[in-house]
Amino acid sequence: MNEIIKNMILQEMITHLTDNQYEELNRILVKVLSNYKIEEIKNEESDKTNQNYIDSFLSAKRLEGCSEKSLKYYKSTIEIVLNSIDKSIKNITTNDLRNYLTEYQEKHGSSRVTIDNIRRILSSFFSWLEDEDFIIKSPVRRIHKVKSASVIKETYSDESLELMRDSCDNLRDLALIDILASTGMRVGELVLLNKDDINFNERECVVFGKGDKERVVYFDARTKIHLQNYLDSRNDDNKALFVTLKKPFNRISIGGIETRIREMGRKLNINKAHPHKFRRTLATKAIDKGMPIEQLQKLLGHQKIDTTLQYAMVKQSNVKIAHKKYIS
Repeated sequence: MNEIIKNMILQEMITHLTDNQYEELNRILVKVLSNYKIEEIKNEESDKTNQNYIDSFLSAKRLEGCSEKSLKYYKSTIEIVLNSIDKSIKNITTNDLRNYLTEYQEKHGSSRVTIDNIRRILSSFFSWLEDEDFIIKSPVRRIHKVKSASVIKETYSDESLELMRDSCDNLRDLALIDILASTGMRVGELVLLNKDDINFNERECVVFGKGDKERVVYFDARTKIHLQNYLDSRNDDNKALFVTLKKPFNRISIGGIETRIREMGRKLNINKAHPHKFRRTLATKAIDKGMPIEQLQKLLGHQKIDTTLQYAMVKQSNVKIAHKKYIS
């Protein structure tokens, strides 16, 4: 508790002191407080203060263009952590957070990836508090990235894609499979598309990615034909590019597409069938055929090239060929 009191005093004085004065005050506080035992008096105000900090952080992230889905995840994660630790934000230490992450992993049997996701959110939150001078130093600074095993995620084989196309019993699903496979767009981007967004002459369309950033994606001739056939077959007046198969023909949702792809995968014995797998498949195929990583990054709409590299897995057979070409 003495350490907390010292930090609170230093926090209040940080803008009024030079570096030398700050260090001298720190020395004096350590010396004086070592002779006393201080106990915390619990009050309800700390919870209200914590919530104010969370709300301010979320407002800042929203202003930066963070999606509502991400904001909801940040909010729930931070609130669960703070409720569990049950301290004012200014009093939370590195050990408090380390103990929480350890206990959470043991209790829930969570993967290292999950634990690192929580750590990253806490790091973003406490770093923001530090930048805004609400705390002296983020307690997450000394909690390093949680290392996890690199897992090669599956992609669709050419045979699987053809099986999915052949199994489609309606024009919508066929067009859906083709546009996901040929553009590599996110499913969240696809459900926002309208019929007027499609440029059939250029075989392209503009999508709104994360952070409301626009980018152009492209589709092949087969997709163009199947998409035109699907749109020509529709009798509804909904402007959405893809709608439900039954009345009232509402815009299809992310969940609706995920459910349809999963059902198709179960029927055809395709392992882990999911819309995002089309995106990973396109990235891997592009790298495999020699597409420059910078161009693929732009195509996928990634801000950082490291993210693109995580999506693209080069086939082992091509690594062997390259070894013979360049090394053997």
